[in-house]
Amino acid sequence: MTDPLERQRQMVAKHPHNELARFSLGKALYDRGAWAEAREQLAEALGRRPDWMVVQILVGKCDLELGRKAEAVAAFERGLALAIEQHHEGPQEELQQLLAELKT
Repeated sequence: MTDPLERQRQMVAKHPHNELARFSLGKALYDRGAWAEAREQLAEALGRRPDWMVVQILVGKCDLELGRKAEAVAAFERGLALAIEQHHEGPQEELQQLLAELKT
């Protein structure tokens, strides 16, 4: 059986313009703590679908892990705007709390 991460890489290789494939690879990398590579894949997915709130939040979390506080705040602010626009109360509360902590 192939490693799940390798399967995700193969899927992106076959379908490089598929935002779901990019998201899946980015999430797998995020889960393994490969923040920079995860961010690259997630940003690619977000570029194809800019209203994807979950991906926007993960980009911000990658930025935070990489020590890029200003970029993380900007990503979380965009994620918050999407959460409000899309009526996602849970993520909205999470992002409001994260932003309050980061801005103090």
